[in-house]
Amino acid sequence: MRRFVFIIVALFVFASPAFAVLPDEVLSDPALEARARALSQTLRCMVCQNQSIDDSDAPLARDLRILVRERLKAGDSDQQIREFLIARYGKFVLLQPEKDRSTFLLWATPLLVLLFGGLILLRFFRRPAAPAEIPLSDAEKQRLQGLSDLTKK
Repeated sequence: MRRFVFIIVALFVFASPAFAVLPDEVLSDPALEARARALSQTLRCMVCQNQSIDDSDAPLARDLRILVRERLKAGDSDQQIREFLIARYGKFVLLQPEKDRSTFLLWATPLLVLLFGGLILLRFFRRPAAPAEIPLSDAEKQRLQGLSDLTKK
C-alpha cells in the first residue's frame, strides 16, 4: 500500500505542465520560437476562452499558433500580428484587453468597487454612538406605573 501511495505522490510531484504546442509546430529558429510562444500566451483561445492558444488543445488554437508562426517567418512584428488577429477576430482575441477609452470601465471597475466598499465600511464603523438615555420625568413615571397597574388587573 505504501508503495502505491509513493508512486501516486511521485507522479504528482514530477508531473510537468503539459503545453499544447506540438513538435511539428515548433520553429527551427529559437529566437522566433521564443517570440511565438510569448505572443501565443497573450492570445485567447476562441473555443476555450479562458486559456491562451499556447495552452489550448482546441483545433482553432492550433490553427492560430500555426498562423502566428507563419506571420513571424514572413517578418511581421508582434504588433502587426496582434493587429491582424484583432482585425480578424476582434479585441476579444487578446487575453488582457488593451487599456484605452473603450475598456476604461473594465479596468476601473475593481478600483471603484474597492472604493465604494471602503466608503461603506468607513460609514458603518463611524456611525454615531446611540444617544444617551434620557431619564423619565416624574409625570412619565406615574403614567408608566398606571399603565403597568392596568395590565396586572
